[in-house]
Amino acid sequence: MAVKKEWRLSMTVVGLVTLVAAIHYDYMRDFRAAEQVTPIVYRYIDWLITVPLLMIEFYIILKAVGASVSAGSFWRLLVGTLVMLIGGYLGEAQIVSSLLGFIVGMIGWAVIIWEIFRGEASQAAESKEGIKSAFNALRIIVLVGWAIYPLGYVFGYMLGSVDDGSLNIIYNLADFVNKILFGLIIWSVATKDA
Repeated sequence: MAVKKEWRLSMTVVGLVTLVAAIHYDYMRDFRAAEQVTPIVYRYIDWLITVPLLMIEFYIILKAVGASVSAGSFWRLLVGTLVMLIGGYLGEAQIVSSLLGFIVGMIGWAVIIWEIFRGEASQAAESKEGIKSAFNALRIIVLVGWAIYPLGYVFGYMLGSVDDGSLNIIYNLADFVNKILFGLIIWSVATKDA
């Protein structure tokens, strides 16, 4: 409630992302301790909730500052996210080959990257001075920070050179950095605007 009403939805989404991640990490810790294997299903349940919320944050923050951005941008971000996650899950769960899952996941990520670097969302951010630096920081997180996930996937599932414990560390570190830093950047912009 300490931010302008235009930012409250964005702050609620950031809070939800953090809450969902905390709950799922509690489940995943217990599952890993009991079963001694990576809880792929729990991880993807978490990602299927939190990652689309993070992606639509680009749309929500642009709307918060009054940028002109269409619903098409929202849908490209959401669909790109779902394609990325579903491809990754199908490959990790061995429903399809690791390579096919990776390719499908990367196509989804490419849609996201295009939208936030060259697409409508990017163009809308360029027109708003107050959001420009935060938008740039968020898209760097998605480009660089999110590269940790496909690297973990390649080494863990395609090359077979990373053990289960190492893959968990890679994914957990990526989640920690990407979700928390993402939220802190949005919080910073929202409080500055207040």
